[in-house]
Amino acid sequence: MPLLDHLGELRRRLTIVIVSVLTTAVIIYFATPTLIDMMMDPIRSSLPEGARLTVLTALGGFTIRFKVAIFFGVIISTPIIIWEAMGFFLPALHENERKWVVPTVAAMVVLFFLGMIFCYIIIQRAAFGWLLDQTLDFADVVANAEDFLNIMMLLEVGFGIAFELPLVIFYLSVLHIVPYKTLREQWRFIYVGLLTLSATVTPDASPVTMLLMFAALIGLYEVALAIARAVVVARDGKEALKWSREDYEEHALLSD
Repeated sequence: MPLLDHLGELRRRLTIVIVSVLTTAVIIYFATPTLIDMMMDPIRSSLPEGARLTVLTALGGFTIRFKVAIFFGVIISTPIIIWEAMGFFLPALHENERKWVVPTVAAMVVLFFLGMIFCYIIIQRAAFGWLLDQTLDFADVVANAEDFLNIMMLLEVGFGIAFELPLVIFYLSVLHIVPYKTLREQWRFIYVGLLTLSATVTPDASPVTMLLMFAALIGLYEVALAIARAVVVARDGKEALKWSREDYEEHALLSD
């Protein structure tokens, strides 16, 4: 396609995404008090008894509700966002690669929501519990609604994105972009990279959050590598575990 056609296609898909998010956010806005209450459930036990969220400005309530509505609008529209993104790149894929699009979209959506659920059930309570414990010994905690909810939303999105790691590792290995053998042998450097990623993605200064994400990423990395190994061996044989992309393409040509 010519460049202008690509730009037109990009604009069309971005329009679909923006309209989907805004429409969902407008509908959700009226339910934001209930959603905010639900978001606070994991950390309520960490707050001082009787503490409630506090809004410090007249505009604060509307701003917070708008942010939360946009946040949930993006979350609910995640399948559409991923589908439109994959659809934009679909014409660049070979015929035999296009069969992976639907499973990939499904896996991306599932992993994103798994990351958010993991964060909601485990991370939020642990992170806020540790952070508030650092304060309660010498000061009272004012539960500033904007501060608390911003951190919670950033954590949710951070873990949702981080949980896409298995898909990246799977495709790097299965497509032989990085040989499986390299990913397996260089685990020490990869673990250091995952620790750095955990420290970067988590928006709070809590070592608890960073270490919990690091542990989760290691587990996801090892599971993804095990699945990728099984697929590579079943498709190309055990010898293929050390193939580079050039080796894979050469083998494909010989097979044809």
